Amino acid sequence: MSSTVGEVAREAGVSPHTVRFYEQHGLIAAERTPGNQRRFDADTACRIKVARVAQRIGLTVADVRAVLDTLPPAPTVDDWHRLEDALAAEAERRIGELRAVLADIRSDQKLCAQ
Repeated sequence: MSSTVGEVAREAGVSPHTVRFYEQHGLIAAERTPGNQRRFDADTACRIKVARVAQRIGLTVADVRAVLDTLPPAPTVDDWHRLEDALAAEAERRIGELRAVLADIRSDQKLCAQ
């Protein structure tokens, strides 16, 4: 089944502009109808949801594209779970880094002590 920009946007919880942005940056792909309207496959909304989470973790659009490029053309539930696990691990890694920064800030060594 193919979906329009608006349908994918509603399913993914984003604006149609965001759908077009992700297409423009290669995170999702669309087929074109004879009338030049975009049509997206069933996995597109999930790809957008993954992209949004990855960006919240701090990944750049290029990083997100690289992550999504690891998926096969027709991802299985296991493929999505592996991707979720990888994103969770990256979030944990970044949380650890931020905790270390916070500890440095709160340490006895003040940032701008004179």
